[in-house]
Amino acid sequence: MLEHLTKETFKEKVFDFEANKEWKYAGDKPCLIDFYADWCGPCKMVAPLLEELQTEYGDSIVIYKVNTEDQQELAGMFGVQSIPSLLFVPKDGQPQMAQGALPKQTFEKAIADVLKVEKPSVN
Repeated sequence: MLEHLTKETFKEKVFDFEANKEWKYAGDKPCLIDFYADWCGPCKMVAPLLEELQTEYGDSIVIYKVNTEDQQELAGMFGVQSIPSLLFVPKDGQPQMAQGALPKQTFEKAIADVLKVEKPSVN
């Protein structure tokens, strides 16, 4: 099950935007944040894909979910205009935003290119 972030857990695990002006990721492994809403059809299509990716990548990445209805301040801070919006956060460097219901191979490519994490091989 993917972890849902609130403003407080976001500040603790991802970025304390109230204490810092410059981006500094607080996590110890790259993460992907899904900005979604319960009523959003494309968000519902992406949800099982993200669960699958979390299982496949295991401990090499963390996937969080942010409900834009409950957490409007977080959504606003990242300029989320349409959902799903996905924020790819590398361990070092700037996060990158992608929008829309992406196919699985696009997620895998972004995880490799932006997060610098290769998919573990399954034996």
